[in-house]
Amino acid sequence: MTFLKKKWFWFAGLFVALLLAGVVSNFASGSPDGLDAAARQGCTFDAAGEITGGTCMAQREKDHQMAGSPLADYGIKGISHPYVSTGLSGVAGVLITFGLGAGLFRLARRRNRQEA
Repeated sequence: MTFLKKKWFWFAGLFVALLLAGVVSNFASGSPDGLDAAARQGCTFDAAGEITGGTCMAQREKDHQMAGSPLADYGIKGISHPYVSTGLSGVAGVLITFGLGAGLFRLARRRNRQEA
């Protein structure tokens, strides 16, 4: 694969990931996933989703340590529009992940060149 083809491959992958994270992520289901659904079994809930009775694992749940971070809960703190907040959070996550991955690949590549 030539350098130009590799570059286009990376840009296309980044574009698809950004599109999925920024746009398609807003269409994800708001229903509890498998773990949340299992943790809620045995309890009764009101219309707001608050536990009103019964016994279940969800009664002992707490906020995680990163609950106050800028990208907590699939959104960006300070942005009130839910679609914009979720989309930008996804885009930021993709850019951070691609940046870390590119840095690690660059380090690994440099190490292999030095050993050769």
